[in-house]
Amino acid sequence: MGAISQKGAEFLIRSRIADAEGGDVDALMELGISYSTGQSGTAVDLIEAHKWFNLAALSGCARGQECRAEISVEMTAREISEAQRQARAWLGSTGYQRRAA
Repeated sequence: MGAISQKGAEFLIRSRIADAEGGDVDALMELGISYSTGQSGTAVDLIEAHKWFNLAALSGCARGQECRAEISVEMTAREISEAQRQARAWLGSTGYQRRAA
């Protein structure tokens, strides 16, 4: 990937993270999809994908629950535990307000 494409991918991810911090559930899902598929120039990272799908699910997103379950079958228990730890840490560090389910 060229330098411009990499910078564009990094900007997109930072932008979606900022949207997620603002309570945008669609941004949480888009981050999960990006990391689970390598879409938007990101490397496939199932731990990171599970984290974002988990956060979407916690916000009441049924599709987040489905996607989290789908990728979980490809992950070890240790990887899932790490993804859950990262999701809790993100919630604690951002002050993200979950929507009521």
